[in-house]
Amino acid sequence: MTDHTLARADEVLTELIELVETARTLPMSSSCVIPRERTLDLLDALRDVLPPELAEARRVVAQRDRTLSEADSIAHEQLRQAQEEAQATVTAAREQARTIVESAEQQAEAAVSAAAAQASELVEAGRREQQQLVSAESVHQAAVAEAARLGAEAEQRAQAMLAEAREQADTLTGQAHSYAYSTLSDLVDNLHRLAATAENGRAALGQPQPPA
Repeated sequence: MTDHTLARADEVLTELIELVETARTLPMSSSCVIPRERTLDLLDALRDVLPPELAEARRVVAQRDRTLSEADSIAHEQLRQAQEEAQATVTAAREQARTIVESAEQQAEAAVSAAAAQASELVEAGRREQQQLVSAESVHQAAVAEAARLGAEAEQRAQAMLAEAREQADTLTGQAHSYAYSTLSDLVDNLHRLAATAENGRAALGQPQPPA
């Protein structure tokens, strides 16, 4: 608002106040009589002074609302994208861990089956040998012991493979959660900066002048 506009508005308001203060009071009442035409003229003059400033104030408020709305939309979109990315990362890590565990279990089962088959063959061979050589009891005992040893080794290998697979799965899951946490932390920082930028923009616009 220019100095001339302020001065004119102040003059009109001062004249209105004087008009009311000097108006004739009605008997037995707190009401007064003021000249209608003069009052309307002053009000029209005041209205002619204020509209440009009121329009500018409305424009500033509208611009502020658009800025805040755009900032809110951007924040929501970034949050949605971060959540989708984090969810996809966790899902992929879980799927990879499940595949590793299934593969390890299959390998362990195959190793146990192979060891059991080999042990069964050794036992059967030992039985045949026992039938052929009754006096060779030690051969049968050796075959049974070897079968037991092979079975124990196969079981140990299977347990070791399962433990390694579970460790890899836990590692992948932990990495996925760490990545998701880091992504969401970055998003929170970006939202804080965006909110600070929006607040600075609103402060730069200034407080709109209330209508007189």
